[in-house]
Amino acid sequence: MIIPKKIKIGDKIGIVATARKISMDELNPAILILESWGFKVVLGRFILNEENQFSGSVNQRLYDFQNMIDDNEIKAILCARGGYGTVQIIDKINFSGLYKRPKWIIGYSDITVLHAHLNQIGLATLHATMPINFSRNTNSALDSLRDILLGKDSCVKIPSNEQNRIGIVEAEIVGGNISVLYSLLGSKSDVRTDDRILFWEDLDEYLYHIDRMVINMKRNGKFNNLKGMIVGGLIDMNDNQVAFGKTAEEIVLEHVKEYNFPICFGFPSGHLEDNRSIILGVKSVLEVKENSVNLLQSY
Repeated sequence: MIIPKKIKIGDKIGIVATARKISMDELNPAILILESWGFKVVLGRFILNEENQFSGSVNQRLYDFQNMIDDNEIKAILCARGGYGTVQIIDKINFSGLYKRPKWIIGYSDITVLHAHLNQIGLATLHATMPINFSRNTNSALDSLRDILLGKDSCVKIPSNEQNRIGIVEAEIVGGNISVLYSLLGSKSDVRTDDRILFWEDLDEYLYHIDRMVINMKRNGKFNNLKGMIVGGLIDMNDNQVAFGKTAEEIVLEHVKEYNFPICFGFPSGHLEDNRSIILGVKSVLEVKENSVNLLQSY
């Protein structure tokens, strides 16, 4: 896996919108914070454009992202927000520049399309908060992003969840939003999970659909040689008028009961104010203990 180098105070960070549209008022808090950290912010040429729900046309969103890859002065690319639309440009992007000049691609939610594709072709990425959320994020979430960009080791320690499965494992982490991972199954962006830790999270899903997605991941062999599982935020889960009968955690445990890898529930990453950064594609140590969970990462 190719891992970007740490960036330095004074380096330029590009912000682009690959999916849903965004306004300058929504961007300003993030720009101020990034500048307070000592970085220079460069906005994509078409970032404020609108085409229905999207941040400009497919070609405009593609232009901005490709330009940030190809610009040697841009040291990291921060996606402004999620929504839907990144998959519309994924097959049109020329990623060859990232092999020559690796740079962090940062975001979550719909940006899982980029994480999965880039991890598949051997490039590490950063699952982290985005400008749309900066004004609401906890200090811990923002600090985790800044510290990883500056090359500091990451150590997230949380209390254990009673539904966790105990174990210690060292492996690369892959994953992101499970609805997006589910949509990529069978494509050339389909994530490989053999000998890796799978991280996933989701927002505003029906419990029956969580069941459907977990079963489909299982049927596609994603758990067969898995080293461990990290389940992040499962926020605002929905149920039908006739109850499904299981929580999201119970659904997961039912479908992985024949495997013996450790599982951590409730990890602070995903559609949360306390959205801690996770490096996807680097060797990590996951310690799921009786009373605590530790995730250790460095590059």
